[in-house]
Amino acid sequence: MTEGRPPYPDEEAAETTGPGGMTKSELIARLAERHSQLVAKDAEYAVKMILDAMTTSLVKGERIEIRGFGSFGLNPRPPRMGRNPKSGEKVWVPGKLVPHFKAGKELRERVDDKSGEPSPGDVGAAPANGVAPASAPASESR
Repeated sequence: MTEGRPPYPDEEAAETTGPGGMTKSELIARLAERHSQLVAKDAEYAVKMILDAMTTSLVKGERIEIRGFGSFGLNPRPPRMGRNPKSGEKVWVPGKLVPHFKAGKELRERVDDKSGEPSPGDVGAAPANGVAPASAPASESR
């Protein structure tokens, strides 16, 4: 944790998540842990509802955009002639749509920076030192 501010969501993730990444159950547990007003069942329900809504949108062929995070869409794969690896026989593989994620600019920058902190120019970002700029009204500084 950085002095003067609470940790950003991904700072602790880097410390506790193994090489396989974060699982759905780890996300639910972390949500319940960070937000004391959420019971684990409520956190589980919230995650399930978000993922179900995203899945439903993709099934309908809709694009999902989460500003600052990224977008989910569908990429078409054309039909092709494949080969059965066991027998070597030619097999027709039909075309299909595959889900695709494209990271947003802010996420790419934060991952590249590896600090997990928003860039100074990010809207709504807390200053790295926890002190508001001199031009900001006193009510905005913490």
